[in-house]
Amino acid sequence: MDNNSQSHLSCCSLPQNNGSSSPTSPSPQDPGRIGVVERVTKETNVWVKINLDGNGVANSTTSIPFLDHMLDQLASHGLFDVHVKATGDIHIDDHHTNEDVALALGTALLQALGDRKGINRFGDFSAPLDDALIYVSLDLSGRPHLSYDLNIPTERVGTYDTQLVEHFFQSLGNTSGMTLHIQQLAGKNSHHIIEATFKAFARALRQATEYDLRRLGTVPSSKGVLSRT
Repeated sequence: MDNNSQSHLSCCSLPQNNGSSSPTSPSPQDPGRIGVVERVTKETNVWVKINLDGNGVANSTTSIPFLDHMLDQLASHGLFDVHVKATGDIHIDDHHTNEDVALALGTALLQALGDRKGINRFGDFSAPLDDALIYVSLDLSGRPHLSYDLNIPTERVGTYDTQLVEHFFQSLGNTSGMTLHIQQLAGKNSHHIIEATFKAFARALRQATEYDLRRLGTVPSSKGVLSRT
């Protein structure tokens, strides 16, 4: 996205206290850890809601069918409720919409995590999909970093530019404050490689965001704080 583009980002107030997250699973009366973000620029209009303690509900309409399919994988395999509504300048290409969806999703994740008390923090998972095998390891450290090692053999899957996969995870990691490593262990089919990546990411993120009961609600850091800054 052009750095000179004007943007508006709002985070809605929600009925949970992310500053003092419970170290146990939410009760039936607890709405869960929720982040809601609206991102508006001259190029896109994006609204995202994520519930980390959801049931895998997916409802995404980005005008990019393959991206919608991948967001469905994130919800289904992470057991997050993921709602995304996006419009953008796709008459030019999918770049800005893909990027801004990821930026907003990362910001919503940051909001939902709150002070990160009691969570596992780390997660990793290997996901096979036929010929493809993808390994993802992540740390909700507050420090954004991406190591990306995918060899996607085609330039497009359907109409989706496969270069946008790396940009999606870079953008999400930047706003969420996530250290993220993605490694391809096997794979020849582009669709399988990308889908296995989103599935592995979903499972690793699920593991990292779940509560460690032995931690008794403390921050999983020797520093005593995990912060995006």
